[in-house]
Amino acid sequence: MNASPFSSLSDGHQCLQALVGAWRGEEEVAATQWTDAGAATSEVLSEAEFGGLFVVQRYRQRRDGTVSFGAHNVFGFDQQNGLVTMHQFDSMGFVPMSPATGTWNGSELALERSSPRGAARMAYSFDGTDAYRMKLQFKPAGSDAWQDMVSGLYRRASPSSINGF
Repeated sequence: MNASPFSSLSDGHQCLQALVGAWRGEEEVAATQWTDAGAATSEVLSEAEFGGLFVVQRYRQRRDGTVSFGAHNVFGFDQQNGLVTMHQFDSMGFVPMSPATGTWNGSELALERSSPRGAARMAYSFDGTDAYRMKLQFKPAGSDAWQDMVSGLYRRASPSSINGF
């Protein structure tokens, strides 16, 4: 199977390449029904797959030196609908009914997903090529109020410094 070279990717697929790389983050976790408030660190390793058509992201969060949450995200671009998609599989164990979808607005990628438990929205804001900010919010089913869950600043790191995925 031949993979498409990056230069032949659509603009939407090329935008996804901003996620590629190794990243270390400092996070603030809000108190939720799943966890207490506090600081966390994270490691993110994102790789382009199938010639850049998808970006597979592995995420690991640590609190007090222990892995507290992990996720594998698969980002793609739905050319027909002009939407970025993100399928997330995480250590909470919920099977995603559908992907989060969203769009780029300049250097910010905003995604949203709904399930019977509620809605989640994520924003990735890139500060150049070596840093980005992420914010995750949740709105429980039946509520109109968004709750902060996690926000963080992630800086590019050496891939060899991130081990154990």
